[in-house]
Amino acid sequence: MIKEKRMKKSYTQEKMSELLGISLRQYVRIDNEEDLPRRDVLRNLIHELDMSNEEIGEYIRNMIA
Repeated sequence: MIKEKRMKKSYTQEKMSELLGISLRQYVRIDNEEDLPRRDVLRNLIHELDMSNEEIGEYIRNMIA
């Protein structure tokens, strides 16, 4: 879900890592849904990707399942 939303905005992984203030390696793990981001990073991710409440809930449910 994160990767698809990022690609719809035509953002690179590098751009997203800069916007979120995290390393590229950290962002790649988030993009591949291997890691649930810290709360502050998640809040910025939601903002940058214009995620709806439904999308946020779905993302978190998928990550903790």
